[in-house]
Amino acid sequence: MARTKIFFGTGNAKKLKEINEILGDRYEIISFRDLPEKIEVIEDRPTLEGNAIKKAREFHAATGLPCFSDDTGLEVEALDGRPGVYSARYAGEDGNAERNMAKLLEELQGQENRAARFRTVIAYVNGEELQTFDGVLNGQIGHEKRGDQGFGYDPLFIPEGDHRTLAEHSADEKNAISHRGRAVRKFANFLK
Repeated sequence: MARTKIFFGTGNAKKLKEINEILGDRYEIISFRDLPEKIEVIEDRPTLEGNAIKKAREFHAATGLPCFSDDTGLEVEALDGRPGVYSARYAGEDGNAERNMAKLLEELQGQENRAARFRTVIAYVNGEELQTFDGVLNGQIGHEKRGDQGFGYDPLFIPEGDHRTLAEHSADEKNAISHRGRAVRKFANFLK
C-alpha cells in the first residue's frame, strides 16, 4: 500500500523523529532534508497558532503537497506565559537550549510558583483546507536539569503527577504524554 506523502515544515531532526514515531508507517513524511533548498519562513506572529498557520500555508504554496507545521512554546505561569512563542530563542536568536534553560532558571530564582505548560499547535493546509490541532502538557519547572533524553526544556520540565523530568522519560513514555504527542494524535485521527 502506497504511503501518503505529507510535508512537515521543520528543520528540527528531533521533532521529525518524534513525529515519525507517533504517525507510524502510514505516512511518508517529507521535510526540508528532502528538498533541494530550504524554504525560509519568518515566524513573526504573536501566537503559536499564528506561526503554525503561516508556516503551513507558505510550505504548501512552495511544495504543492499537503503540509503541516507546528509551533510549540513553554508557558510559565509566574512569567506571565513567557517564554511562549519565543521559547526556542529565549536567550538569543541562535536557539541554544542550554542558554534558554539557564535564563529560565535565573528568572525563576526564588519563585515558589513554578507551574508551567508545554503547548503545541499543529496547522495543516491542503489546498483551501485549514485545520489546527493543539496539545497541552501541564507540569512545573524543576530547580535543576535532570536527564539526557529529549530536547529543549525537557531536562527542566516535570509533568503533572510525575517526579521525573521529560528528559528522564524514554521516547515512548514521552510520546504517550507529551504536548506534541497529544496534538499529533488529534492530527492523525483527522487524517484517518
